[in-house]
Amino acid sequence: MATQFYSPRDLRFQLYEVLNAERLTKFDYFRDHDRESFDMVLDAARQISETVLKPLLTVMDRNEPQLVAGKIRVHPQMRSIIKKFGDDGWINAPFRYDEGGQQLPATIMNAATFIFGAANYSSSVFPFLTTGAANLLRSFGSAELIDRFTPKMYAGQWQGTMALTEPDAGSSLSDITTTAEPTDTPGTYQIRGQKIYISAGDHDAVENVVHLMLAKIKGGPAGAKGISLFAVPQQREENGQLVDNDVLTAGVYHKMGYKGAPIAHLMVGSNGGTIGYLVGEPHQGLRYMFQMMNEARVGVGMNAVSIGTAAYYASLEYARERPQGRPVSEKDPTRPQVPIIRHADVKRMLLFQKSVLEGSLSLLLYCSYLADLSHVADGDEKANAALLLDLLTPVAKSYPSEMGCLTTSAAVQVLGGAGYTTDFPVEQFYREARIHPIHEGTTGIHGLDLLGRKVTLQGGKGVQLLLAEIERTLVDARPYADLQPLADQLTAALGKLDAVTKHLLSLAPSDTEAFLADATLYLELFGIITIAWQWLRQATVAQKNLPAAAGDDVNFYQGKLMTARYFYEYELVKVYSLARRLQATDRVTLAMKGEWF
Repeated sequence: MATQFYSPRDLRFQLYEVLNAERLTKFDYFRDHDRESFDMVLDAARQISETVLKPLLTVMDRNEPQLVAGKIRVHPQMRSIIKKFGDDGWINAPFRYDEGGQQLPATIMNAATFIFGAANYSSSVFPFLTTGAANLLRSFGSAELIDRFTPKMYAGQWQGTMALTEPDAGSSLSDITTTAEPTDTPGTYQIRGQKIYISAGDHDAVENVVHLMLAKIKGGPAGAKGISLFAVPQQREENGQLVDNDVLTAGVYHKMGYKGAPIAHLMVGSNGGTIGYLVGEPHQGLRYMFQMMNEARVGVGMNAVSIGTAAYYASLEYARERPQGRPVSEKDPTRPQVPIIRHADVKRMLLFQKSVLEGSLSLLLYCSYLADLSHVADGDEKANAALLLDLLTPVAKSYPSEMGCLTTSAAVQVLGGAGYTTDFPVEQFYREARIHPIHEGTTGIHGLDLLGRKVTLQGGKGVQLLLAEIERTLVDARPYADLQPLADQLTAALGKLDAVTKHLLSLAPSDTEAFLADATLYLELFGIITIAWQWLRQATVAQKNLPAAAGDDVNFYQGKLMTARYFYEYELVKVYSLARRLQATDRVTLAMKGEWF
C-alpha cells in the first residue's frame, strides 16, 4: 500500500499562501483561532488518518457490511472510530461554543475531511453524516428536539442520516409518497413509507440512528410544496429507555465501491408504529433539506478529490519505483531500464491527475472560505459571498466528481496490469470514485441548476462577481512574463464562455428544451474555466515565492508552475470544442426518438 495519501505541503500552500485562510480570524466568531490552532487541527486529522483510518482501507473494502437478523453489521472497529470522532469533538467542531463546538471555520474543517477521505473514505463518512443531520436540527428544530437528539449525536453514540430517496422518487422529490399523520401529541406524527439508498441508515456501530426524513403531511399541498421534515429515530426514548420505533431495515445494497459504509433500504411504519417529530414549520421540509444538501454538495466534491488524491500518490509512488523500458532515444538494450516516471506518457498521466485534483482542491477550499464569509461577514461581503458560493456549488460538486473518475482511471493506467489487481489500492479508488457523479444530485441536475437558474440569479450578479474575482487574478498574474501566456489564454476562454452564455440565454424565452438540452456540457465548459482560474491563482503565488525559495520548496513551486502550464495546454483548450457544440444548431439529442435506439 502506498505510504503517502495526500500532501501536507500542498494543503498548507492552498490554505495559507493562496487562500490566506488566517484572514478568517479577524471575525469575532473565529477570533479564538490562529494559524497554530488551524495547524493543530490538520495535524490531528493526519494522525487519526494514519494510525486509525488508513490501516482499515482494504479490509473494509473486502469485508463489506451484511444484513444479519434485521441489523446491518459493519467493521467492528467502526464503533470505536465513531466514538473517537465524538470524544475528540470532530462531529460538532464547526458549531458554537455553547453547543459544545469549537467554532472551527468550514475552510479548516473541510481540509480535515479531505485528509480523512484520502485515508479511508468509507470510514470517514459516518461521523460527518451525523454532523449534517445535527446541523439541520440545530438550525430549524425546536429547543426540545435539539436537546433530545443532538448531545448523543455529537458524542458519536447516535448516527444521523438524510432520508430523502424513495423507489419511485429519486431526484424528483416532489413525487415522494412517505406520509405523516398527526397524533394526539402536538408536533408528533405517525410516519409511513419507505426510503432507499440511505447512507449509514442502519448499523451496529452506534446505539441508535436518527433519520432526518422527508414526508408529506396528509391533506397538505401537492408536490414539493407539501413536503415536511421530520426527525425519525430508529428507536425512540420512552421513560428513559429506547424502544423500537418501527423503522425496519429491509436490505443493504452491495456497491461497486465505497463498500465499508452501508447503504440501507428502510421500511417505515409497516406496523403503524413509527413516530416522527416535526422539524420546523409544516411544508418547509424541502427548503430546510436544501441547506444540508448544498453543504453536502461541496462535501461530495471534496470526497471525490480525496479519493483521487490517494490514487494519484499511489500511482506516483509506483511510477518512481517501477523500472521498465528505456528512453525512446536509447537504442542499446544492454543499458539498464529506467523508472517509468521518465517516460513522457507516464508524466502526462501524472500531470493530468495532479492538475485536476490540485485545481479542484483549490476551488473547494475557496468555496469553503465563501461559506465561512456567508456566515460571519456583514453587509455586501456576506451577501456577495453567499451568491458566489451559490453559483459555484454545482461546479464544485460536479467537476471533481466527473473528473475524479478519469483521474483514478489514469492512476490504474500508470500501474498497467498491476493496477487492475487487488495487490494495489488503485483499483479500489477507481471503484470508489464512481459514486460521486451520482449522489447529492447527478451531474445532469447540476448542469440544469447552473444554466437554468444560477447564471441568471439576481440579474446575473453571481457571474459578474466571479468575473471580477477572475479579473483580479489576471491583474496579479500579468506582471510575471512567464504567466502572461496563461493570462491571455484564460482571457480568451472567458470570451468563449461569454459568447456561449449569451447564445444559450437567447434561446430560453422561445425554446426552453433547446436552451437546456446541453446544460451538462455547459457545466463542463464552466468547470474547466473555473479550474483554470484556480491554477492561475496558484501559479501567481508560486511565481512570486520562487525566487526566495530553498530546498524542497524550489521543486514544489516549479511543480506548481509546470502543472499550471499542463492544465492550460491540455485541458483549457477543450473549451473550444465545447463552445462549438454549445453554439451549434443541430439538436441531435432532442431529435432522437426513443424507439430509434
